[in-house]
Amino acid sequence: MWCWDGQGLSTEGRGQWSWAHSASDSPTVLLNTFWSRKPGCDSGFGNLLARQLDLRGLRVLAACLTEKGAEQLRNQTSDRLQTVILDVTKTDSVAAATEWVKERVGDRGLWGLVNNAGISTPTAPNEWLTKQDFMKILDVNLLGVIDVTLSVLPLVRKARGRVVNVSSIMGRVALLGGGYCMSKYGVEAFSDSLRRELSYFGVKVVMIEPGYFKTAVTSPKALSQGFQASWNQASPEIKELYGEKFMANLMKSVDLLETTSCQDLSLVTNCMEHALTACHPRTRYSPGWDAKFIYLPMSYLPSFLVDLMVYWRNPRPAKAL
Repeated sequence: MWCWDGQGLSTEGRGQWSWAHSASDSPTVLLNTFWSRKPGCDSGFGNLLARQLDLRGLRVLAACLTEKGAEQLRNQTSDRLQTVILDVTKTDSVAAATEWVKERVGDRGLWGLVNNAGISTPTAPNEWLTKQDFMKILDVNLLGVIDVTLSVLPLVRKARGRVVNVSSIMGRVALLGGGYCMSKYGVEAFSDSLRRELSYFGVKVVMIEPGYFKTAVTSPKALSQGFQASWNQASPEIKELYGEKFMANLMKSVDLLETTSCQDLSLVTNCMEHALTACHPRTRYSPGWDAKFIYLPMSYLPSFLVDLMVYWRNPRPAKAL
């Protein structure tokens, strides 16, 4: 998602920017948040954030993967919100979207960029996967974030604006095999280095590190299908090492996500809004009780203790020593 610059903004009592609700005065935010080819699935954090910022009076430029998803979003918002089709895995698509943004922000620049587009499958023990399985996630979650950010960075710098990158508690503690945790660790490293580089130019870079929330990324159905597909492609040797019981227990643990994932997505989008509108945003936000009280403390523990906690939580392979 993108936001225009903050020229002419004033501060209000809560330490956040305030602005007129006319189209010409409102800052512009670009939301790179929607990544699903399924009809009606341009939802989750991105959909809620787009509607939330639109109600607040910002000019929202929402990047969607499908025209149907873009149309559904436009029907839910005011005329201030505009959409563009973007596939973050294709550099020509990113370049075209960047030109589209330039035409809309002009000399004022882009106040905010929110990188939230992401996928979580295929996720499985690393030995079950191929190089292509890792690349599928890295292309969207990490390389896509980098490509979009570098493309619009001159516009953000011109406005002395904000870059908000959505990482995860999985960028703090690697609980799963596959590309997802890798991609989020990469987003953390990219954001840290970018924050230090852009501080010289008045640009703030913020990370959002949510716990488990009920979105397409944590869909038990999608994760189960990903586990099953990875198991099916694994070699006979791997299947013998892990055993059918391991696979069954893995599926049961996925089903628990349905009951343990938080359904209040506003806990995350409120952090995103604060990162975009506060005079002094935090460097990191960790929405969700599990992020605050389980995973962040885990990330500061010695590695051997974290390993023990993961061993206790995860199923045990059939041929484990």
